[in-house]
Amino acid sequence: MVQYVCEVMIPEPPTIDATTSIEQVARQMRRWDVREAFVTDQGRLCGVLTDADLVVLAIASGHDPSTLLAGLACAPESPRVRSDQSTGDADACMRLHDRRSLPVVDQDDRVVGTVWIDDLAAAGSRPMATSASL
Repeated sequence: MVQYVCEVMIPEPPTIDATTSIEQVARQMRRWDVREAFVTDQGRLCGVLTDADLVVLAIASGHDPSTLLAGLACAPESPRVRSDQSTGDADACMRLHDRRSLPVVDQDDRVVGTVWIDDLAAAGSRPMATSASL
């Protein structure tokens, strides 16, 4: 039985507007207690910013975190899946890009959710790790 991403995704993921400074992004991620946020421009996915990205951008690059905008800091080629794709497609994308989660978008690239590796395991698209496989 094929399951679709829309059946296992978590709706309303943490999104940040592209015009937000990475300093503000870091504060918001701390409030939300998340390690990544999806950067959007008018609801459309621009990319993903992780806590590690923020550290590298804010500390190692010499940029001023209060003026560097999220839309300029995120990687636009961030992998994503559509809500109407199969969970098998999402699993393959995660494996290919070595990701534990992916943004879920609609046909217009608007963010509608997030899907996690655990969601796919629960759906049967990915085998659960056992102590022997760790």
